[in-house]
Amino acid sequence: MDKNSIIGFVLIALILFGFTFFESSQSRKRNEQQRQLDSIALANMPVDTNSVAAAVIPELVQADSAENDQAIYSDSMLEAAHGAEGEIITLENELVKLEFTSRGAQPYSAKLKKYSSYGGNELFLFKGGDAEYAVSIYAGQYIRTTDFNFSVSEHSDSTVTFRLPFQSGGYIEQSYVLQKDGYKVDNLLSFVGMQNVIPRNVGSYDIDFNVTVPRMEKGYKNESQYSKLDYYFDGDKKPSEIGRGRSASKSIGSRLSWFAFQQQFFSAIMCAPQEFANGEVSVKFVPENDPSHNLMQCSARMRADFRPAESVAVPYEFYFGPNHFNTLKSFNRKYEKIIPLGGSLVGWFTRYAIIPMFNFFSRFISNFGLIILLMTLVIKTVVFPLTYKSYSSSAKMQVLRPEIEKINAKYPKQEDAMKKQQATMDLYKRAGVNTMGGCLPTLLTFPILWAMFRFFPASIELRQQPFLWCDDLSAYDSILDYGVRIPILGDHLSLFALLMAVVMWLYAKMTTANQAASNDPTASSMKFMTLWMMPIMMFFICNNLSAALSYYYLLSQLIAIIQTWVIKKFFVHPEQIMAKLKASEGKPLPKSKWQQRLEAAQKMQEQQNKRR
Repeated sequence: MDKNSIIGFVLIALILFGFTFFESSQSRKRNEQQRQLDSIALANMPVDTNSVAAAVIPELVQADSAENDQAIYSDSMLEAAHGAEGEIITLENELVKLEFTSRGAQPYSAKLKKYSSYGGNELFLFKGGDAEYAVSIYAGQYIRTTDFNFSVSEHSDSTVTFRLPFQSGGYIEQSYVLQKDGYKVDNLLSFVGMQNVIPRNVGSYDIDFNVTVPRMEKGYKNESQYSKLDYYFDGDKKPSEIGRGRSASKSIGSRLSWFAFQQQFFSAIMCAPQEFANGEVSVKFVPENDPSHNLMQCSARMRADFRPAESVAVPYEFYFGPNHFNTLKSFNRKYEKIIPLGGSLVGWFTRYAIIPMFNFFSRFISNFGLIILLMTLVIKTVVFPLTYKSYSSSAKMQVLRPEIEKINAKYPKQEDAMKKQQATMDLYKRAGVNTMGGCLPTLLTFPILWAMFRFFPASIELRQQPFLWCDDLSAYDSILDYGVRIPILGDHLSLFALLMAVVMWLYAKMTTANQAASNDPTASSMKFMTLWMMPIMMFFICNNLSAALSYYYLLSQLIAIIQTWVIKKFFVHPEQIMAKLKASEGKPLPKSKWQQRLEAAQKMQEQQNKRR
């Protein structure tokens, strides 16, 4: 490179540097002049408490006194709103009291008036400052609404509108309308006159909704197990979920309609009628011994489509209220699906049988312990035809016990097990006892038991309802607090769970008493499981669950004992069974396919023994 080329490059560099410095200086002067003009213009405006100008005049004057190199935003009105203090605005009806802060134009706290947390304190779905609702968009600079104080342009008992003005004359607006007699809040996000501020190539904006949910119930374990984060895709049968006592996060790559921060009995739901484009959700559970007494931290970062125009208005909906089935169902958005009522069969039975029956009794009876008793009686009466065969077979076997003991004495050896089983089945058939006939009806009652297992802990109607020694049927009852947590058992003793286990043992004792002594290790093992393991396992499971659930299982077992006794006393006649048995002696009986296979297996075993 020769000398002239070097000199040329140096001159070009000096010209570019000088031009850049000159333009920067001129830009600062123009911004300063514009700032002064805006301040003068706003100062000369008539003062109106509802106007945007009145709200930002003090902030503009304060911003003008600051040095230019301390400004964060090139827009003077944004700079003023950035440094301003917020105010609290209240919307209220008979059910809920909501506080909003002008700092970010967002919800500040949500108190449900008709409910209280365990201990009698006011119930907050989220307390002051424990929620964040931020909208982020690129408008020449990256704008996040929580960084600015909005002016209040409209306010009544049920409506508030916030505005964030730009020096170009446009503004971002957040409007909230609280439903008159409900928990729904309509939110309208608007971008007005922003077509010259937001670049035309901006096709989306972000929404961040974060809530810290406090603990509200008696037992942390039960509350956390029924708390989760739900999100719903339009057209699905039910929402997807994460959580249930475990911290988790999920990236969602497709369009979704709504998401819910769900505590055991209350939820904060945000719905986008025009759908979110995609998003990320997460839930983090706070440890039980944390001094904050919070339950979980929920967050959702959603992306929404944006189409630049002179005026863009996007509707959203919030729900801050209880997980009451009929209330959630009334929105027709499948909100009620967040309540854990079981799978297809169990959920169907709960929705169309258990809940209507529960609501019917609730119209006339205020004592929920009595309601559960009546429900149990109805259910046991309805399924009695299905369980009758099982109870009847059990009673008949007790009558045949002496005959079964004779068969056991006749075939004491292990290699005669097939002969003993064949003789036993022959005895049952001659006496008219179908040992398999009671199995299927009993299995058909399991979905009912599982439906009740899901219904009681999720039923908000039982929340804080006392009964006998229990102060809250939705939580565990405690007659003894240990003061220290014991693995599996917990830190207390539930009397309902203990009584349920004792009655379950008595019922198992009644049914297994019909069985004759046997050398078969499998039969002995099954008897041990039924008599001891099942009651003990159920006690440990129910000790920390809803008292209503343990109470229902207790009633169910008591009624089963009574039904078995009634069948044995009035429907099973030992003399008729023995007469039928003697009448069939010496007569050939038709063999079932199962009995034919059993005899074939017996012959095969005998042949193998001979070969040995």
